[in-house]
Amino acid sequence: MVKVKIGLGGVTEPLVSKNMKTGDWGTEYPVVDEEKCTACKNCEIYCPDGCIKVVEKGGKKVAVPDYDYCKGCWVCFTVCPADAIKMEVKELYKVEVC
Repeated sequence: MVKVKIGLGGVTEPLVSKNMKTGDWGTEYPVVDEEKCTACKNCEIYCPDGCIKVVEKGGKKVAVPDYDYCKGCWVCFTVCPADAIKMEVKELYKVEVC
């Protein structure tokens, strides 16, 4: 029997997107409301690709996504207890209904 280490997000190779820019894969991306962000690090902990980090910004700690690698999986949005993350549709995918 072979044991395989499963990382956060259920992937066998966590942070695999750091090996290549995969940010253009998704149709949506997270936008952080810095006023609401409590820097709890849930988004950083649960992001399966490690592309959102809590950093010091303007004297306050806030979550900052790396759009070069974010695929728009909604995990950060789902685990944010402060409702500080919203998912927005990328301009490329916005459609005007006539």
